Amino acid sequence: MTGLLQAWSGGDAQALDQLAPLVQRELREMARRMLSSERQAVGWQPTDLVQESYVRLLDWHAVHWQNRAHFFATAAGMMRRVLVDAARARQAAKRGQGAEGLSLDSVEVAAPAPGVDIVALNDALAELAMLDPRPSQVVELRFFGGFSVEETAEALDVSVRTVINDWNTARAWLHHTLAKRGRL
Repeated sequence: MTGLLQAWSGGDAQALDQLAPLVQRELREMARRMLSSERQAVGWQPTDLVQESYVRLLDWHAVHWQNRAHFFATAAGMMRRVLVDAARARQAAKRGQGAEGLSLDSVEVAAPAPGVDIVALNDALAELAMLDPRPSQVVELRFFGGFSVEETAEALDVSVRTVINDWNTARAWLHHTLAKRGRL
């Protein structure tokens, strides 16, 4: 697979044709895991997410794929961006589309169902990445990509212990940050 990825990076269209069937199943499984944990991804099917992500990946012409782990890490990040873009579009569509103003005192609102707000998580991850990029990458690979600790260590070229430490640090930081903002 690494050879095909590198050939594709070099502009070999036939390599892409050979690569596509090899990665489809894993991309679909990654998308399924991602969508099962995302309450705001209503209406998305794994195949839809894979196709949209794949189209965006095809537009990246200057990527030099290092190996399988690099490709799937990038695909996980692309899937996250697709879902974040869709969530932002939904939120924008909800604001001010001819809705009549209401007083909040006259409306009873139930608490939202538990789950992850992908836009809030994306914003918090971006903030974490500015403070310390590697824990943010660990979350992206493990949470969004469904990577195991070992696969994450391989993709980032660090030890398993480092991934575990970064994972625990990132989870605690994200929980604190999202709770402080009322987004948890």
